[in-house]
Amino acid sequence: MRDKILKLLLENLGLKGGERLLVFTDLISNCEPRLAPHHFARREKTRILAQQVAEVARSITDEVVYHEYKALGHHGVEPPESLWGLAFGEEGLAALKERRLLSPLLKKEDHRAFSQALEVLKKTARGVAQVVVALANYSTTHTSFRKLLTEMGARYASMPLFDVEMLNTSLDVDLKKLEKVTLGIAQILDQGEKVEITAPNGTHFTLSIEGRKATADTGNLSCPGSFGNLPAGEAFIAPVEGTAQGVFVAEWGSTRELDVPTAFHIQEGQVTKVEGDAGIMQFLEDIFQKYPQARNIAELGIGTNPKASKPDNILEAEKIAGTIHLALGDNSTFGGRVKVPFHQDFVLFKPTVKVIAQGEGREILREGRCIEP
Repeated sequence: MRDKILKLLLENLGLKGGERLLVFTDLISNCEPRLAPHHFARREKTRILAQQVAEVARSITDEVVYHEYKALGHHGVEPPESLWGLAFGEEGLAALKERRLLSPLLKKEDHRAFSQALEVLKKTARGVAQVVVALANYSTTHTSFRKLLTEMGARYASMPLFDVEMLNTSLDVDLKKLEKVTLGIAQILDQGEKVEITAPNGTHFTLSIEGRKATADTGNLSCPGSFGNLPAGEAFIAPVEGTAQGVFVAEWGSTRELDVPTAFHIQEGQVTKVEGDAGIMQFLEDIFQKYPQARNIAELGIGTNPKASKPDNILEAEKIAGTIHLALGDNSTFGGRVKVPFHQDFVLFKPTVKVIAQGEGREILREGRCIEP
């Protein structure tokens, strides 16, 4: 275990002596539904792993901060004030509160708050975390908290829903090969204007990516300001708002196979109807009533990790080579315009993906098989 953790800290994150590392996790809370025994066990193992990461890191740097907080129940929700103080220092936190910026940031209410907060933190923050290992069950990737840290130069590993076994599987991958493939897919997306996706399960939808820039999640988080998931292995992009049209059929949720395939009907970039799994339908209906902007088609991602294989864990499932995933909700942290405290991915297996540019279409996946250029 120690060797795997050292590899993560040294090879993926490039942690050095004297750097300030923040490690955090979230604890099971009353805002969550009752967990099945295997999910409870996974969460407990993740908490122990987070403690082990902090312990091993102290053999590299003396500046290690460890924190636990009660889980907030959804991916994309801003973490609590206590974590902001540890990440940006008490002076930085006090300045955000004094200028009345913290509350709109936490609630994702004001787009202007982010740029104002960044200016304030650059002037006032002391002891800002330089490296972050986010082992919270609920993702902090699509948050202002993460984006502010990376804008200030932090290297950020986001590991939501992490399963300790991933240390031996999807994290144990040739980083150079993964980086080459993932950057190649990202480059194709960067040059594209439109994407058409079909699958044998009835999926058929299109969306525009014109003018949007893809992000390559390669696992190399050694450069200042870099962020991504661990395990890594996807190229993702924010579709142009209002352009997605068609039907997306999901067969797996974030942690389980759906009772029945579930169809997302999409018009003008919004989910207009969900049909299928009763649990997912009710969950999303509650979210949509509370946050209407959560209907937004936020992300298109393409998996590139040959060691990823678990379909029942979205962190790994969306990295499986030959899959694509579609996300709803927030995309404000990677080139989109929608800011909402919700971000949820759904994976599609065996897709055919065509990227269209200047009237010419190029298949990059055909029923889940990579098409060589």
